[in-house]
Amino acid sequence: MDALLATARCVERAAGQAVTSPDDGIACKLWWIRRGSVSGLPEGATAGGFQVEAGEMFPIGAVLGRRPVVSVYRAVETVELLEFDAEAVLRVVATDPVLADFMNRRLQHVLALSVAQAQSSHASQVLAQQSFESPLSALPRRVPVAVGPGATLHEALALMQARAVGSVLALDAQGLALGILTRHDLLAKLALREPPLDIRHTPAAALMNEPVHTLDIGHTVQDAVLLMVRAGIRHLPLTEHGRVVSLVSERDLFALQRRSLRQLGDALRTASDAAALRALATEVRAFAQQLLAQGVSARALTQLISHLNDLLVQRLVTLLSQAHGLDLARACWVAFGSEGRGEQTIATDQDNGLVLDDAVDDAEHARWLAMAQQANEALDACGYPLCKGGIMAGRPACCLRQRDWAARFAHWMAQGEPEDLLAASIYFDLRPIAGHHALAAPLRALIAEGAPRHPRFLRLLAENSLRLRPALNWHGGVATEAGDAGQQWVDLKLHGSAVFVDAARFFTLARGINAATTRERLLQAGAALGAAERERETWAGAFEVLQMLRLRVQIDTPGAEHPNRIDLRALHHIDRRLLKEALRVARQLQQRISLDWLH
Repeated sequence: MDALLATARCVERAAGQAVTSPDDGIACKLWWIRRGSVSGLPEGATAGGFQVEAGEMFPIGAVLGRRPVVSVYRAVETVELLEFDAEAVLRVVATDPVLADFMNRRLQHVLALSVAQAQSSHASQVLAQQSFESPLSALPRRVPVAVGPGATLHEALALMQARAVGSVLALDAQGLALGILTRHDLLAKLALREPPLDIRHTPAAALMNEPVHTLDIGHTVQDAVLLMVRAGIRHLPLTEHGRVVSLVSERDLFALQRRSLRQLGDALRTASDAAALRALATEVRAFAQQLLAQGVSARALTQLISHLNDLLVQRLVTLLSQAHGLDLARACWVAFGSEGRGEQTIATDQDNGLVLDDAVDDAEHARWLAMAQQANEALDACGYPLCKGGIMAGRPACCLRQRDWAARFAHWMAQGEPEDLLAASIYFDLRPIAGHHALAAPLRALIAEGAPRHPRFLRLLAENSLRLRPALNWHGGVATEAGDAGQQWVDLKLHGSAVFVDAARFFTLARGINAATTRERLLQAGAALGAAERERETWAGAFEVLQMLRLRVQIDTPGAEHPNRIDLRALHHIDRRLLKEALRVARQLQQRISLDWLH
């Protein structure tokens, strides 16, 4: 590193003056910006550039690749630079893995800095030390209390009493979990049993729950939380190579929270009426704020929010269908859009529909439509606004028999007009939420299998994925809209995350890949497209950057008229850099679609 610094010299360029260009040949200098900013614009182009600001280096790719730059770099204003000899840089990179990793993984490094900064700013709100992203192997090991497969109920209960624990496992000779008995089970399964059991002779296995839900220690705390709430369990054995090596409880994961995720999930499942659900919807948003204070990632947070919203919708639809005398086995409530992808943020409106059994007659159809209208109104009262585009189960166009949904989707793919693509981009993120899920399965299969067979549809979809442009100006800086009080507004959804969502959906449909979330789509489709792992992770990381910024805005300004809009001036300098990097990745994705499918 000393050798590298010895080659450095301070230089200055006036506004508009070129720093380097393709005509200079193989890049022989690396610059670090001390003050000001530099724009990069492809030679001969008038748009599509980027901007490098104070604290950043350029041209990293050209120096590492020993090639000329592909853009003309010019000073945006008077800029002070620290200039390094490229050969000295390459020698240091060859011997310093830390510097090499930094230069090759710039976005990931800046993302790590942003996460650290965000957690620091929320330090006073931190509720727990354990991050949801940590592997379960990082938790303290707790040897589970266990009995053999032939133990009696008396032996199991005596062991629980002696060890002062709330659960006991049955393990075989290889350490595989056969069953689990918890204190919670005892009242219903033992104390109220008629006739009473002879606990000295009854096998413990007779009262144990099986099969046992387990997770490998390589899974994350987030995985454990989701499994607990979905399965309605309080204890989770952890395995290594299939053998039980530890046990975590709900108390371990949520000891410092006022209401655990499982408790909130239980309350949603058992809510007695719409009024109770309205109160719980407020708790869902408060819970999301608690998780953000813990440093939970955007991916984990949106999944948890979506899961809790699913539970609320399931309970509401169940209550209303019962009130209307309707059989949920004859219908399926489905979610579209962000809820369909399982990545809802705090401020989210409704995108839903009803898929009815083909045997439903017109009279019953009218009753389902009335129920759906009431459900939409109740969800609006819970804080999930009515969809401005009318994509709701209470509208006739979104309350259809299965065959009618299938005919609509098939028409869009085979003969649809460009305007149909706007609807398809929402409807094709379809996921069953409540009722008879099997009614939605043929529709999902129709989308996945039909799209790759219609080149015209795919071309329209590719064009549709380019309709929203990242918030970048011609020289690559963040493009903003002026506010009345001098704000520099950026719409993080319309000109940010939605670009990734549309691109990922297109990649997935074009390749026939069955993936639900935008992250999964980017990673799986990227692999199918031949993108390097580092590039795929950069796509996913950039999307998560935008999602996290959206969540922070929505939590910090609840009820805002524009919940996805942020004032660029209010961003920490690390997040400003990160936002710009994420938007540059979004533009690169669109360029890939344009070059590969539209030329």
